Amino acid sequence: MSEIESSNFIIDMVTEDMAAGGRYEGETVYTRFPPEPNGYLHIGHAKAICVDFGTAEKFGGKTNLRFDDTNPTKEDTEYVDAIKNDVNWLGFNWEKVLYASDYFPRMYECAVKLIKDGLAYVDNLTPDQMREYRGTLTEPGKNSPYRDRSVEENLQLFEDMKNGKFNDGECILRAKIDMASPNMNMRDPAIYRIVHITHHRTGDDWCIYPMYDFAHPLEDAFEGITHSLCDLGFKDHRPLYDWVVEKCGPFKPQPCQTEFARLNLTYTVMSKRYLRNMVETGIVAGWDDPRMPTLCGLRRRGYTPQSIRNFIEQVGVSTSNSTVDYSLLEYCIREDLNKIAPRGMAVLDPIKLVIDNYPDGQVEEFEAEVNPENPDMGKRTVQFSKELYIERSDFMIEPIKGYFRLFPGNEVRLKYAYYAKCVSYETDENGNVTVVHCEYDPASRGGWLEGRKVKGTIHWVSAHNAVPAEVRLYDQLFTDENPMDDSDGKTYLDKLNPNSLTVCSNAFVEPYLADFPKNSHFQFLRNGFFSTDDDHTKEKPVFNRTVSLKDSFNKKK
Repeated sequence: MSEIESSNFIIDMVTEDMAAGGRYEGETVYTRFPPEPNGYLHIGHAKAICVDFGTAEKFGGKTNLRFDDTNPTKEDTEYVDAIKNDVNWLGFNWEKVLYASDYFPRMYECAVKLIKDGLAYVDNLTPDQMREYRGTLTEPGKNSPYRDRSVEENLQLFEDMKNGKFNDGECILRAKIDMASPNMNMRDPAIYRIVHITHHRTGDDWCIYPMYDFAHPLEDAFEGITHSLCDLGFKDHRPLYDWVVEKCGPFKPQPCQTEFARLNLTYTVMSKRYLRNMVETGIVAGWDDPRMPTLCGLRRRGYTPQSIRNFIEQVGVSTSNSTVDYSLLEYCIREDLNKIAPRGMAVLDPIKLVIDNYPDGQVEEFEAEVNPENPDMGKRTVQFSKELYIERSDFMIEPIKGYFRLFPGNEVRLKYAYYAKCVSYETDENGNVTVVHCEYDPASRGGWLEGRKVKGTIHWVSAHNAVPAEVRLYDQLFTDENPMDDSDGKTYLDKLNPNSLTVCSNAFVEPYLADFPKNSHFQFLRNGFFSTDDDHTKEKPVFNRTVSLKDSFNKKK
């Protein structure tokens, strides 16, 4: 895996920071990736991972994987393990695995320090009252009647909160900053709340938990993080970040927060809340459903780590929000798989083709390149016989204009093998074609005759050793470019694509394709790029379509 190659405003900033006279001269670049373990990572997180780890890599620095586990109502060790797996899969290595909960005692002491310095107080306003007192974007807030409690009273109340003497929501600890601040985040924000629930790591040791805006800057400061890289949603929170670091410090180095645009992708929902809803309601088969934008879903669909890193590199890092077309992600996986994926023949919707003049019982072998783009991958052997399977779409009784495949009287090239001309066909009682009869030209062995042009080439699988397989054709989960746009009165659930999954249960593949392990990559000639699914076995092969051979995205718009 290569590190981030190109420059961007973050790289330029860090270069300046580390130079002689810069604010971190002599320090080591130290970043962190701080996911909350309340769901599985998605493609949007991949950008943050690449920025956090890639920036540190470029400067010979370090990155911590830190789990922001300050909200025990939603967090689970299942998600912790999945996140570790995803970061490793993308090709990154962390310096340390840490948890916000590692710092609960130290954060509590910081909160006590703020109280002693007259910078925090326990508030008993109800949530509705707090909203009323907070003011609006155009009107200042007003002070809580509990804002002027004495230091001694606040210390006792905060200790009582810690000792479980209050119910959830009965009181909170707030920073004392400025209720008239034009930045709503600075209007005495909550920094501790009461939650009586068992934590996935600390059990029942705590019933008060720090709010993210208080915990995040402290974690960075405790760990010696130099560059805290966040998405633009945290830009308005930066003054509070700096306030917490200053008032709870001093810290050296003192971390700085920098924001960059998050990744938005067309035809995609990138909210763990909505993704979780689709999992829990059975809309998808799980977090790793290949239609999901989760990293485990993309992995199962057949996306490679390099294709995702290349995609993030193509998107770039900026300070302006934008939406990237999904076709760019598909382009990146095609480019990667085209170089590494073995080729093979698979027939997804088969009909029988019989070569009437081919000797009964004869089996021939043809040599084919495993990957024409990479000769070092060697050759494979393809067997040919009297009876083959071809795609149903490769035969028409009455061809349309421009159709060069099989129809009565027309000749095609059978990939790698021979020229064959259709002489007749059979149908069932409903008029559906069941068998196509052809005659081959023995002189065309290898699929080429000088002076005789054949426009159509079709693929096939020999019936004598074809392996039955299930092939799953995945498409976009949503039909709308922006599923979250409800201006038309529809929710994202109204925009689900009813054809996002088509199962070809009667497919046939070359025998060697069935022998590969799970999560192997292929190009099925003329059909697209595929990978073996988690359900795949040699005895019962299952393949997922990763992406089509050509961009069909624009046709949907």
